[in-house]
Amino acid sequence: MSSHSYINNPKNENIYININGELYPRANAKISVFDSGFLLGDGVWEGIRLHNNQLVFIEDHLDRLFESAKGISLDIPFSKTQIINQISKVLLKNNMVNDVHIRLIISRGEKITPYQNPNVNIGPTTLVIIPEHKKTDPNTYKKGITIGRVSTVRPPHNILSTHYNTLSKLNCILGSIEANELSYDEGIMNDPHGNISTCNSTNLFFIKNNSVWTSKGEYCLNGITRSKAIYLCEKNGINCYQKDFTFEEIKDCDEAFVTGTFAGIIPVSQLENKKLFSISSKSLTNHIRDLYRHHINENIIKI
Repeated sequence: MSSHSYINNPKNENIYININGELYPRANAKISVFDSGFLLGDGVWEGIRLHNNQLVFIEDHLDRLFESAKGISLDIPFSKTQIINQISKVLLKNNMVNDVHIRLIISRGEKITPYQNPNVNIGPTTLVIIPEHKKTDPNTYKKGITIGRVSTVRPPHNILSTHYNTLSKLNCILGSIEANELSYDEGIMNDPHGNISTCNSTNLFFIKNNSVWTSKGEYCLNGITRSKAIYLCEKNGINCYQKDFTFEEIKDCDEAFVTGTFAGIIPVSQLENKKLFSISSKSLTNHIRDLYRHHINENIIKI
């Protein structure tokens, strides 16, 4: 089980992928080996859900995409409307209407030689849109996931801002590898000061004495689902503290959950060796998840 467990769909073997506005069958969808994204992880990306033929929180995702691009001095030569049109184009080709996960990628484009300086880039940016039939495995919510501490920490902003959703995911990959070795589904990563920041591929929340705790967000990705969870807690009278805290302060928590675009709000059933109450139908985690599902249906844009 993991935060990204899904039901395999054989339709994905024959999907079409959008590359720079042209649609290619999966087997023929290729970019240059000199592309900046492939060579250096130089680019930005978003994961977007299609629910009942509507893109969930698309405006938030595109705002973050452009903010991330600005943060790495990458000029996106498309408007937000043009990007939505390209997403719609490939979804229509694939006859996709629900339970779809879209990976939107924009790299700095092709280089004349494998060297990191953008001065050797020779082409426009590369746009790739990969839509997949991808439904969350229901056992993710029934059984929950396990999380635990890893030694990999989030970098300070003068090394790489963790607020930018870039293709350079090595920090998170190292956290994932360490979590795998420790038999955790997700690894708890500290910030540079020893406070809990996030998990390696999701944002993290704890519940203690009916109050929700999460980091200040200074060293984690500006998660769209994270922001919605905080908003829904505040709107519905649930105490939600964004604060600095250590593992020692939260190890006796009652519940925990993680958030992400793909699966939404996912209960944590075990914190290292401690069993949690999160997967119970009576848990606060389950209540917040219900609030989130309702919120999605109220805030989606038809394509």
